[in-house]
Amino acid sequence: MGMSQAIRIILIKRNNISESELARRLGISPQNLYSKMKRDNFSENELHAIAKVLDCTFEAGFRMNDTGEKIGN
Repeated sequence: MGMSQAIRIILIKRNNISESELARRLGISPQNLYSKMKRDNFSENELHAIAKVLDCTFEAGFRMNDTGEKIGN
């Protein structure tokens, strides 16, 4: 499972947060996020930032803090 797919799953599990809303929370443009999602190309720092705004822990994958469920690698 790629990081983009893992992020999309978490967005759904977090009450259907949109990619645009995620971009807003990250302080980047939606176009920038869409481009990264399309290429599945994120730096480790970006993945840590995404995890933080989605209340997850990045471990070369994601673990939902409230349920302990691991999504991704």
